[in-house]
Amino acid sequence: MAPTGTETGVRNFELTGQFWTWAQRDGTGQGFDSSTGFRLANGAKRSPDLSWMTHKKWNAIPAAKRKKFAPVCPDFVVELRSETDALKKLQAKMEEYIENGASLGWLIDAGKRKVYVYRPDVDVEILEDPNKVSGGPLLKRFTLNIQEIWK
Repeated sequence: MAPTGTETGVRNFELTGQFWTWAQRDGTGQGFDSSTGFRLANGAKRSPDLSWMTHKKWNAIPAAKRKKFAPVCPDFVVELRSETDALKKLQAKMEEYIENGASLGWLIDAGKRKVYVYRPDVDVEILEDPNKVSGGPLLKRFTLNIQEIWK
């Protein structure tokens, strides 16, 4: 994966910072940055821009398997669309995460100021220029201030 442009880097940094602050306070799971790779049940290797899983799921992975691409799909995944990303490709990736065990996924399209919310067994919810995005019920009390991402 090639490095991102600086605008995308700033957005990713803001996203990670807000999520890290919540995860430290919440204490129910393990968060991962955009460099982390996972091997999904369908065999695909994926590296979401941000991800999180419960401690129960994390602790079930043998220590030796954590050193490489862990054979697991995170519970929560985020993809942050950059100018060079094809929307259809990212949407397919989000569907793949859900099909492989994710409970919640956000595709953030900063250029269009939209957030696509993915959950199992429900239609994709499209938020148009929201101020905040709630992670509930999976991510209790986590609300992303999306306006900081739009900057």
